[in-house]
Amino acid sequence: MAKESSQGRHGPEPHRVVVIVDENSNPFELGCATEVFGLRRPELGRDLYDFRLCSPEPRTLMRDGFFTLTGVAGLEAADEADTLIVPNRPDVEVPRRPAVLDAVRRAHARGARLLGFCSGAFTLAEAGVLDGRRATAHWQWADEFRTRFPSVRLEPDVLFVDDGDILTAAGSAAALDLGLHVVRRDHGAEVANSVSRRLVFAAHRDGGQRQFVERPMPDLPDESLAPVLAWAQERLDAPLTVADLAARAAVSPATLHRRFQAQLGTTPLTWLTRERLALACRLIERGESRFELVARRSGLGTAANLRTLMRRETGITPSAYKRRFGHCHTSSPAGA
Repeated sequence: MAKESSQGRHGPEPHRVVVIVDENSNPFELGCATEVFGLRRPELGRDLYDFRLCSPEPRTLMRDGFFTLTGVAGLEAADEADTLIVPNRPDVEVPRRPAVLDAVRRAHARGARLLGFCSGAFTLAEAGVLDGRRATAHWQWADEFRTRFPSVRLEPDVLFVDDGDILTAAGSAAALDLGLHVVRRDHGAEVANSVSRRLVFAAHRDGGQRQFVERPMPDLPDESLAPVLAWAQERLDAPLTVADLAARAAVSPATLHRRFQAQLGTTPLTWLTRERLALACRLIERGESRFELVARRSGLGTAANLRTLMRRETGITPSAYKRRFGHCHTSSPAGA
């Protein structure tokens, strides 16, 4: 299942993503990994990753016997991974195979990036690579995870955790959020937006958002935040305030704040700032090097504010971001 790939994040060599599939693995998360990292990208004019599956056995029975996976590489393929996605299974109480845990430890020791989707955090913790590290897991397993792995700094109420070379996602849909986050980290916001459009999925849900909302279905249809969010995204360069968003939604600022917390797990101001920063990143990727202009067009005000926010959110300066992603172009660029 290996695919040809163009340059990955490490230069001319393709960045190889390998997924370990073990007995009783979840098909959905496997599909998420394949969709984000494994598909060809003709709309970009290149492939982003070299992707393959591997398994410790020639025949792997997937969750609840839904189907049997055959014809993939052996577990030795994990030793060639730049990014290794570890197995996740619903039977978290069952120990992982020693051979799988050894493969995870070898990958970590040689500096590979590790990803755990949903219960994949259990695999990482069993391998011992999460000791003293930040991680998340599905909320329904949080208590068991804490009991079994007290040395791991579990963050149970977030979508995903990026702890540098080890990243974990809380649940099934959050696997897509984490996958897109990795694409954004490797290739920039413009490419990540293109991948999300093909998925018909939200381009960016911040990892700090809640795993679940307080009110999954609003009491009234007009309480949906979608219209006001779309309205604001078209006016990010304007001096929008929380009061402006509340007025557009025809509610008080306090009510708007409660709805943002319930539906998005964040505040209106934090959401607005992150949307503006995402726009600034896209402008830089498209070649705009005048950072004062980038700051004005994205609603961030000044180049100094842009620098502060970019360092806080991405860990690098606008100049460094431009050097890394400034020549990124797609055939169907995301709208500003």
